[in-house]
Amino acid sequence: MTDATPRKRLLIRTWGCQMNVYDSTRMADVLAPLGYAPTEQVEEADMVILNTCHIREKATEKVFSDLGRLREAKRERGGDMVIAVAGCVAQAEGAEITARAPWVDIVLGPQSYHRLPEMVARASRAAGAVIETDFPAEDKFDHLPETAAPQGVTAFLTVQEGCDKFCSFCVVPYTRGSEYSRPVAKIVAEAERLVSLGARELTLLGQNVNAWHGEGPDGRPWTLGRLVRQLAEIPRLARIRYTTSHPRDMDADLIAAHGDTPALMPFLHLPVQSGSDRILKAMNRGHTADDYRRLVERLRAARPDLALSTDIIAGHPGETDADHGATVALIRDVGFAQAFSFKYSARPGTPAATMAGQVDEATKDARLAEIQALLRDQQAAFNRSRAGMLAEVLVTGPGRHPGQMAGRTPWLNPVHFDGPASLTGQVVRVAITAGHPNSLSGVIGTPSHATTRERPAA
Repeated sequence: MTDATPRKRLLIRTWGCQMNVYDSTRMADVLAPLGYAPTEQVEEADMVILNTCHIREKATEKVFSDLGRLREAKRERGGDMVIAVAGCVAQAEGAEITARAPWVDIVLGPQSYHRLPEMVARASRAAGAVIETDFPAEDKFDHLPETAAPQGVTAFLTVQEGCDKFCSFCVVPYTRGSEYSRPVAKIVAEAERLVSLGARELTLLGQNVNAWHGEGPDGRPWTLGRLVRQLAEIPRLARIRYTTSHPRDMDADLIAAHGDTPALMPFLHLPVQSGSDRILKAMNRGHTADDYRRLVERLRAARPDLALSTDIIAGHPGETDADHGATVALIRDVGFAQAFSFKYSARPGTPAATMAGQVDEATKDARLAEIQALLRDQQAAFNRSRAGMLAEVLVTGPGRHPGQMAGRTPWLNPVHFDGPASLTGQVVRVAITAGHPNSLSGVIGTPSHATTRERPAA
């Protein structure tokens, strides 16, 4: 494309998980050869993509609310705007989207975004919407461009998609399909490209990322621990993380990698969902509360400074006061640095939606409030415990105030400190002076090339 080629403007709005953030980035990549450049202003957008999430309550209605506003924006442009709905709501609600919002031009599921250029061309010729919500036989990653826009100092890299667990409350197996693991060679090649574009930290993504078992160079499946060790050899890659994990897939090799691979950060998101064995069985989680406790012990034995985050659902069908109490007890026993907690909301087509014993909203609200108060206290206590440490912080960019920089500790805490913009992308030592409920503050030391393990401030 020459400089004289007219540029089109693309606006992507993203909801949900880091996987959706990665998908949005790759959709922008596949549309770039068609002349689409990013914009944040809807009034100047030639194409708008809503990349949706179906996990949380009322997700579909939020999409239709946004589509109503986009209808007016499209009308003001004389119809000269392509509107696409992508992601998990598109996968689950494709027919309903086109029936309720006939001004939508494209509906595509998360396994079809590599076909976007073809769909844009078809939409320009079609009288109705172009819908792609099948699970294609071909691997979408084989059809994505090798070149990609820089993601920044921190970058996401999808290594695994789909889920075979079929938890009672979850739509992911129906919207993302069965588990698929990308081959080692393709992951390493993409990681090297991201690092060459400035990434210092990579987060490996998957609906069940620790179920990854991609084909290695010898034609045999690798473990995620082995992949992490391979990626740690990439020059200038300082940090590796992965999310989201399932307790059933946390094998011995991955646990060992937390102890023997300094680049693997000491922070792990490990959803438990409930502390009640009865509810865990109803959820089809495949583990007990004590299984989870023992797993945490093994992880902390391998990496003593490991911090954990988790997911908790309050009010799953059939949950009693005793079940709720077991969840509170598990939270107290384990101790979490961060957590995501929600009250149960039914997802059409999932087993839990039709289970007996649906919990009333007032009870769910009360249980969630107790859980969240405890989790907030644990997060605040963890942040306060960082004060006095000399932490190695990856500088991600400017902070909110003039002269201020921001970064992340190995435990994913946001940190703010005074320093020059030239530090962006470096790992620097910061003496943590205070821990706040959601962040840390500190004073900069010197650039570091050492291990990320904690050390006391001098």
